[in-house]
Amino acid sequence: MPAWERGRTGRFAVVGLGCITALWAIGLALHAYGGTSLVVNHAAVRAWLVGGDLYDSRLGAALPPVTALVMTPGAVLPVTITAWLLAVSGLAALVLSLVALAGPIARRYGRSRFAVVVTAAVLALVTEPVRAVLGLGHLDLLLLGLITADMVGLRRAARARRRAAWWPSTPSTPSTPSTPSMPRLRRIWSTGSWAGVGIGLATALAVSPGLFIVYLAVTRQWRAVVTATTTAATLMFGGYLVAPNATARWIGTVLFQVDRSGPVGDPANQSLAGLLARLYDSTSTPVLVWLSFAVLLLAVGLIRARAAHADNDEIAAFTLVGLAGAAAAPVSSSHKLVWVLPAMLILVDAAARSRAGARRRRRFAGAGYAAGAFLAYVLFALPPQWMLGWNAYAFAVILLMNALPWRPGVVPEMRPVRRPVAPPRVPAIPGPRGS
Repeated sequence: MPAWERGRTGRFAVVGLGCITALWAIGLALHAYGGTSLVVNHAAVRAWLVGGDLYDSRLGAALPPVTALVMTPGAVLPVTITAWLLAVSGLAALVLSLVALAGPIARRYGRSRFAVVVTAAVLALVTEPVRAVLGLGHLDLLLLGLITADMVGLRRAARARRRAAWWPSTPSTPSTPSTPSMPRLRRIWSTGSWAGVGIGLATALAVSPGLFIVYLAVTRQWRAVVTATTTAATLMFGGYLVAPNATARWIGTVLFQVDRSGPVGDPANQSLAGLLARLYDSTSTPVLVWLSFAVLLLAVGLIRARAAHADNDEIAAFTLVGLAGAAAAPVSSSHKLVWVLPAMLILVDAAARSRAGARRRRRFAGAGYAAGAFLAYVLFALPPQWMLGWNAYAFAVILLMNALPWRPGVVPEMRPVRRPVAPPRVPAIPGPRGS
């Protein structure tokens, strides 16, 4: 058997084993968490479809109307089948996100992207945010996939602009009309002109991703801002046309009921608001104190994200925004902390980059990054009941947001190719005849 065929057979075997492992992990998560959040939302949507109230206080559902419309097909099915379909979709989104997040790291060090992505996916399955998303029935992995797709689009758009600056006639620039050799869909993919659609979809499905639109505005990526805002507004307006009463109630009442699913001081709430409520030994948080520190956290996160964007590290920029949103939100249970996954990848990459450096100080910093990645993984892999009482997740997210490094030059700038200019040809002067 040729070597290439053996390699392909080995990959098929790994993929098959990975699928079996994923199904086993989904079964364990659903058994451990019981899909409690999905059960509540499933019952609320089913009651809504037969003329009931989507936001009946006895059920406690708080999902946006757009999310309720998206879940309508699943509400017709039994809740167990819906839970499995949602979990499989979330895992597929996680794998695709890791292809975009871990793939460049593998390529940078000459490793197999397939092996690195599979390893990262298996390790991610063990972490509490992924377990909670799969077991409770939330959309956070799908939201991560949508936002990561926009990150890829922004990187492609920046690459296309740099290429257009040095080679204006390159057919992949956004201003080039479509030609038979470059179909329109391929041109859209190569130029990243879809950037903003994923964030808009995520914002319509859950309010918190709207912080990424603020980040796009801070970094002056105006085309993506317009695309994301238009997408979110269109979906929300469509939800209003389909369900005006539910949309009006959600905007007017439910959106501001942060304690609808439980008290803010619940140990499961690992945001800054929950941390302050527990420090004050209260079921709610001091509003002015929380607002002051939340604004400070958001400002620090956005400033650091803008600096990472200026150094061409869009992955770190998006990760910082995600961590800042999770820390400053009124309620952030463990399923909302999925942005710790790219944070760990960044720490591992920063450790490898520092280890390759020649200076002793850089190698010492690399050891610190490696230790931070290891401790973060152990923390989020341990059972949550060991960590919630110590507010460990809350402190870890705030620490990561303030200490996460970005990697200058992780996306190399394209340099102009200076072609040697031939000297002008001097016409030969004919000599005298007969010479």
